[in-house]
Amino acid sequence: MAPISITEPIWMHKPDKHDYPAAANYLSLIADAHIVDKMVKDLKKAPIVTFHAKDLIRASRLPLLAMDDFHVRQDIVKVITGVKLSPVLLVRGGIELDLPLTIADGYHRVCASYHIADDTAIPARVIDLPSQLKKAVGEIAKSDKK
Repeated sequence: MAPISITEPIWMHKPDKHDYPAAANYLSLIADAHIVDKMVKDLKKAPIVTFHAKDLIRASRLPLLAMDDFHVRQDIVKVITGVKLSPVLLVRGGIELDLPLTIADGYHRVCASYHIADDTAIPARVIDLPSQLKKAVGEIAKSDKK
């Protein structure tokens, strides 16, 4: 496929309101409700920062979805037609515990951006993994080594 030439910014300045419930829904699969509530509150307050698409894919350890994935293709079409994408919502992992980045909302947008240009600067709100989760994972890791 020929490269996509984009000259206008493809990102909104802040996430859509519906991104937070989507992130909460995903996070509820991997964390307790009270922790999810705290993470979503923290995501709403976190500043917007940027990361390259290629770095988000690597840090998350998720596979790059193909361009023909329905949602990836939808996001690419949005960009081509001038519809701006919503920034992504991230929970930082921890290298000391070998925990990957969690893309709480925006995985398809990250993959679409990678296909457009892997060094696309993607705006994101990112928070640290809550300390109680890090502590629990650390204790599990220690017990696994025994």
